[in-house]
Amino acid sequence: MMRWVSLAAAAALIVGLAAPAARAEDEHSHEMPSLPRQAWSFSGPFGTFDRAAAQRGFQVYNEVCSACHQLHHAYYRDLKGIGLTEEQIAAVAASKSIADIGDDGAPNERPGLPSDHFKSPYANDLAARAAQNGALPPDLSLIIKARDGGADYVYALLTGYSAAPANMKMGDGMNYDRYFPGNQIAMPAPLSEGRVTYADGTPASVNQMAKDVVTFLAYISEPETEQRKALGVRIVLFFVLMTGVTYAVKRKVWSDVDH
Repeated sequence: MMRWVSLAAAAALIVGLAAPAARAEDEHSHEMPSLPRQAWSFSGPFGTFDRAAAQRGFQVYNEVCSACHQLHHAYYRDLKGIGLTEEQIAAVAASKSIADIGDDGAPNERPGLPSDHFKSPYANDLAARAAQNGALPPDLSLIIKARDGGADYVYALLTGYSAAPANMKMGDGMNYDRYFPGNQIAMPAPLSEGRVTYADGTPASVNQMAKDVVTFLAYISEPETEQRKALGVRIVLFFVLMTGVTYAVKRKVWSDVDH
């Protein structure tokens, strides 16, 4: 009898200890939902970039994202791939002031050139952290390839801001995003309705701007995507053709052999 009493007491103790832990876990655990899947023009083996969307996305980057995020691995000349003319690219580059060294060896600034990297908003990482309360804004030139979920993740992040749940304690200066790991992100919501005015008249909703800038960043992360896919298709067709030719030659060579 004493044995059963001891077992019952132990079970009650375990339940009693587990209940507060479970409540605490419920209060502080906010599981990240699955990423909403988007239909991207550049997905799949035959996907291509929507030039209009990519150009709108560049406008969003240029007017919003470039204030904090750099495109360290991209050049202004890369904008040719989204449909900008050489004159437009030169104008975009020239609108930026680039730090350089003059012929006399002294530092100076000059208008940007198509051959220049996209200008960084900060002189260095320390300056970036100082301006962002210690947080370092990530470089966006490879962000689509660097994050699990790729384009879907970046889109979800940009559209995932909302008020924090009542039972969630937020850190100082942090913002709630249901798709960011841990749900607390230092970056305030960068997009809001009508944040930019699109030159083509497209309504600038948060979802539209997010989708456009993700399309642009997907292009910047891998400008040769379309050429690579086209080459892959040609290689596959070549091997299919060679398989047929090889089989036909084999039938011809062995046709006179008595089996």
